[in-house]
Amino acid sequence: MHDDHELVRLVGKLDLPAKVRLLAGGTVWQSCAEPLVGLRAMTFSDGPAGVRGPGWDERRTSLALPSPSALGATWDEDLVERLGGLLAAEARRKDVDVLLAPVLNLHRTPYGGRHFECFSEDPLLTARLGVAYVRGVQAGGVAATPKHFVANETETDRLTHDVLVGERALREVYLAPFEAAVQAGAWAVMSAYNAVNGHSMSESPLLTSPLKDEWGFDGLVVSDWGAVRTTVASAVSGQDLSMPGPWGPWGERLVAAVEAGEVPEALVDDKVLRLLRLAARVGALEGADPVALSGAAGASSAESPDADARLLREAVSASTVLLHNNGVLPLAPGLSTAVIGPGATAARVQGGGSSGLYPSAENSLLDALTRRTETVHAPGPRIDDRPTPVDAPVLVRVLGADDEVLFREHRLTGRILETREVPGAEVLEISTALHVTRTGAWRLAVAGYGRLTLDVDGVRVLDVVQPVDTDDPAVKHLRPPHHDVEVPLTEGTVVEVVARRELGEDTGMASMLAADPPPPAHDEFAAAVEAAKRCDVAVVVVSTTDAIESEGRDRDTLALPGGQDALVGAVCAVNPNTVVVVNSGGPVLLPWRGQAAAVLLTWFPGQEGGGGLADVLFGDREPGGRLPTTWPAEEADVPVKDYLPVAQKLPYGEGLDVGYRAWAATDVAPAYWFGHGLGYTTWDYEEARVERDVVRVRVRNTGHRPGREVVQVYLSRPDSAVVRPARWLAGFAAVTAGPGESVEAVVEIPQRAISHWVGEWVVEPGAFTVLAGPNAGDTRLRLERENALLSW
Repeated sequence: MHDDHELVRLVGKLDLPAKVRLLAGGTVWQSCAEPLVGLRAMTFSDGPAGVRGPGWDERRTSLALPSPSALGATWDEDLVERLGGLLAAEARRKDVDVLLAPVLNLHRTPYGGRHFECFSEDPLLTARLGVAYVRGVQAGGVAATPKHFVANETETDRLTHDVLVGERALREVYLAPFEAAVQAGAWAVMSAYNAVNGHSMSESPLLTSPLKDEWGFDGLVVSDWGAVRTTVASAVSGQDLSMPGPWGPWGERLVAAVEAGEVPEALVDDKVLRLLRLAARVGALEGADPVALSGAAGASSAESPDADARLLREAVSASTVLLHNNGVLPLAPGLSTAVIGPGATAARVQGGGSSGLYPSAENSLLDALTRRTETVHAPGPRIDDRPTPVDAPVLVRVLGADDEVLFREHRLTGRILETREVPGAEVLEISTALHVTRTGAWRLAVAGYGRLTLDVDGVRVLDVVQPVDTDDPAVKHLRPPHHDVEVPLTEGTVVEVVARRELGEDTGMASMLAADPPPPAHDEFAAAVEAAKRCDVAVVVVSTTDAIESEGRDRDTLALPGGQDALVGAVCAVNPNTVVVVNSGGPVLLPWRGQAAAVLLTWFPGQEGGGGLADVLFGDREPGGRLPTTWPAEEADVPVKDYLPVAQKLPYGEGLDVGYRAWAATDVAPAYWFGHGLGYTTWDYEEARVERDVVRVRVRNTGHRPGREVVQVYLSRPDSAVVRPARWLAGFAAVTAGPGESVEAVVEIPQRAISHWVGEWVVEPGAFTVLAGPNAGDTRLRLERENALLSW
């Protein structure tokens, strides 16, 4: 391993232009190489629910993990660390050095469109799971990159909005998970797009203090892609690497700024030193082997696909939250089951945006249930009105002047985010032979920026120009606007459909050819209800869409789309044994929750979702999840409503009261509290006692099955001299016990849990009230002040 003395010597071998060149990407997904110091390019990849690898190509698949909101629901650091090891093995298989994950932003409100990438609404739970994730990834010699530093909880105007947040809330809530990850040894941190208190994060003083100075972070600060927009202001901050490249505001302009005395060369040297330090840690520097983070669990073996699948399947049951159960679960064998909803055959396994990947396996709930019991499937009405990309075989051609073919390849989908870039490219063409399966008006669509045309059997049916209307890379490069047209087609025919898109400067490559048949003649809603009426049990899968939960946008409602609430209500009315499976990354409204026999949250479960959920439904595994986020009963009840910037300003006016803390300060109860979740047994909380910095809670399994309970300890200080939440999570521990057995949960309380920020961390003298229970709204054991003095 290269020590810092050797790294400083290597920095000294480079002249100023060579050093500055290293501080911007060499390509979109790689840093620059420098043979003079034995540095190869490092490869970056999006996470956090898998390792896509550089670029977008459906032919390069990846293991798809449950979404981070699902991992948050596990409350299980060991499991998250093991999944981190799996990610490290995947990264090495794909020659990836730096994984752009975990996301340590919080679920500040349920409306955040990207909250499926975040663990929870609570800083302590997020911190503990984030640390486990970092340790697991870096055990395999791959850098983890906690992001997005900091206060990046809103997607609307995310490139420009300015978060106005008080110092205590910033330190105690939003910076806390990042501090924990840095203390755990994270090798990189990603700066966010947004500004905080007047400073864009790529120019923020927070990158220097507390990140580098106070916390002692010795790793690399990499920008979010395109987040560095200035030369001097960003270079004099703690920003180290500007991605992507090779374009950007540094380069020759930064060299000139250093030569003009506007940026000290010592700052450039420090940035290069940090980049070389990262390179040494991941094995990208000559003579350096990847470094495993000391004490972390070893990475999973990429040579063991069966073991990987078992781990992913275990994660599904561990993250599934049983909200309500009247005894119908687990299902008895031999029952006929109506499986309802399009999500039963094509579940959402991931959210939309840059974290997306192409799963290496498909595992539907319908297939899993059909292997175990008699099933009838009824998809119900369609819930997503966006066009459906055509399937393989798809021919993609890149054309030059006079339609010269510069490049061609066959692809598996009509949604093309990237293909080979070739000099002289003027047009991207996507074509397929469409087999018409139903007579009627087919909806054909093309997406992208620039001039778009669509031809059917040589006849032009669409010719429009789509101007670039955004700077957001998630839209420009992943989700460009589409235009559609209805074309009458006849069943049994095959038609040639050709979409063309003129390529322009700064318009990205993303394009799509889509085709949807006319709706079926029969009533899908009525068919689903009839199927439910005929069967012993109905399992209804309800879902969001990636038009609702996706990077680059926030939600404007928590209601499920497409009439799904009406469908659930109708099914419940004809079948009292209706189990509803909620396939979403974050909270949705459940107006029918009192009618359903059981309600399960499966989040975005990853590629083993079908088998993992079947394990839960039939009782092979207990639903182990507990809510990482409070779920409201009504939208009007949500206590933190200000999630949209106004005139580019977004005040965090609630201060410390985020999530369940905000609910605890109101007189309105949510539908389900943070921490809530039922297993297949019941628990009695018998006794709690405090021993210095440990709370011991004795619980008893009062049911008939073995089970796991997450014992949660909260603190309160009603007589505090400083403003505090009504209660806040101070620690948790999971225990297991057989029927009738009692077990003691040992919950360690860190000193930070009783500290507050006043320019430094201080502890208010006196006692804190200790509350213990199964969730933030049910703290059934209470130790009064005189019995609950925590001391260190």
